[in-house]
Amino acid sequence: MAPPAFSRETSGSRRELFPEIAPYGSGYMSVGDGHSVYWEQTGNPAGQAALFLHGGPGAGAGSVHRRFFDPRIWRVVLFDQRGAGRSRPLGRVEANSTPDLIADIEMLRRHLGIERWLLFGGSWGSTLALAYAQAHPDRVSACVLRGIFLGRESEVDWFLHGIRHVFPEAHAQFTGLLPEEERGDLLNAYRRRLNDPDPRVHGPAARAWSVYEGSCSTLLPHPELVSSFSRDRAALGLARIEAHYFAHRLFLPPEGLLGHMDRIRHIPAEIVQGRYDMVCPPVSALDLLAQWPAARLTMVPDAGHSALEPGTRAALLAALERFATA
Repeated sequence: MAPPAFSRETSGSRRELFPEIAPYGSGYMSVGDGHSVYWEQTGNPAGQAALFLHGGPGAGAGSVHRRFFDPRIWRVVLFDQRGAGRSRPLGRVEANSTPDLIADIEMLRRHLGIERWLLFGGSWGSTLALAYAQAHPDRVSACVLRGIFLGRESEVDWFLHGIRHVFPEAHAQFTGLLPEEERGDLLNAYRRRLNDPDPRVHGPAARAWSVYEGSCSTLLPHPELVSSFSRDRAALGLARIEAHYFAHRLFLPPEGLLGHMDRIRHIPAEIVQGRYDMVCPPVSALDLLAQWPAARLTMVPDAGHSALEPGTRAALLAALERFATA
């Protein structure tokens, strides 16, 4: 077996995001089951197609995510997954599963008349990219994935419990919302509150969950990022849907994503991983790389989980540049 492929940034790689850009098209697509998903397109309508898959699940896409793509080269599609961001209704967990999202992506691809596209996703976005690619490998030209999350029980357990060994203060605040007698089952204690219709119940729970994730997402403290996680609308979509997916093992098959890598082993991929990612630790990126002969990994030595940390941002821009000139 050939050794895993690793890449390094070159000194000439772009390090800053592209300028702000507005969509040239957007809309809502009814996907059934009472859900309507928001989508938009930016960049070059005649360019190479790329699909941005946001994290969470439930986080939603933002204007900053458009800026990873060279607008002269890429036709970029962004959408908010069921219950997230601008999609309607916010935070709805009914008829919200990984197979549902895969079907939504296919519906959107056909709606926009795209034959094949590059998938760009981080964290849960990497999970969904892998699941979609395994379901529809003939529709995927390449993948750029960051902060790998394979949806395994060990990864969810790390998020809920293991992070306390590195971020004890953040974890103490996360558990502190709950009475001591409920802290033995954090996931279900939070789910009960997040799904309570009373904003006085689900609001504080959503903010506590979301701030916990934001507080652990960067190598160095980043108060502005944490503040963005605490906004009520963003927090509710992220926390409620994330807890829903965690409780259902991310709606993945028993054998997990690594059990179906034979379907996509030929698809070229760039994996970008922060060495000190505490939300999605690097072991998952290495496990994925070992099963993906056409992939290579850039391990960013001075980054945590966030796509916007300087080293990770530069590595993602370089990965897209390589595929744009391939």
